[in-house]
Amino acid sequence: MMISTTTQTRKKNKIKLWTIAFWLLLWQFASMALDKQILLASPLSVGRCLLSLVRTFSFWESIWFSLERIALGFFCAAAGGVLLSALAHHVKLIRDIIALPVAVLKATPVASFIVLVLIWMPSGNLSVLISLIMAFPIIYTNLLEGFEHLDRKLFEMAKIFRMTFWNKMYYLYFGGLFAYFRSACAIAIGMCFKAGIAAEIIGIPKGSIGEKLYNAKIYLETPDLFAWTFVIIAVSVLFEKIFQWLLSLLAHRLSVK
Repeated sequence: MMISTTTQTRKKNKIKLWTIAFWLLLWQFASMALDKQILLASPLSVGRCLLSLVRTFSFWESIWFSLERIALGFFCAAAGGVLLSALAHHVKLIRDIIALPVAVLKATPVASFIVLVLIWMPSGNLSVLISLIMAFPIIYTNLLEGFEHLDRKLFEMAKIFRMTFWNKMYYLYFGGLFAYFRSACAIAIGMCFKAGIAAEIIGIPKGSIGEKLYNAKIYLETPDLFAWTFVIIAVSVLFEKIFQWLLSLLAHRLSVK
């Protein structure tokens, strides 16, 4: 039920092509009315800038630099969230110990973490840890809630019929927690890219997307700034779509409805 509800919500929130065209036209008219590209670059100038960027090797190198680090932070957060939420659900002491750090991670501004982490580690790997810090509380709290909503009667039945450990993992845990994990990852991926790129803008690691954004701001290259922002959005959405597709494929292979 949870999975079907999530699917219906995504369909309702799907962006239509005519709305994209509407906002692009509004953007173009606003740029023409302002008539100052340095303040508001037009979609046409941003498009031309983007076309010139994609022809360069450094463009793809910067995307890979940022993507691999943000993705690594996300996957570490996902693994840690799954493991610690399971431990916290079964051991109350662990849940009590983790509660305070999770609350701190959720409440502390990302800029504070970035500045603190820069003291401890080089800027090249900054986005890994910042992405992990931002994604972990989302995945952990969602899965912990999922554990709380598992049907206790099914576990009692499994005990009576002496269900094996792997069958319980498959039928009770994986099936019951899949929707919670999927929705948590959808939110966490977006947060990872926002926080990871913000970390790169402050740390300015050489060859990153954050460095390109910082340079565009310093030299007042507004079309470049918009173009790189579009790239960040596109990479984030593409990464989420691929990850969600892989989760759907896994669920289909394991027959999770």
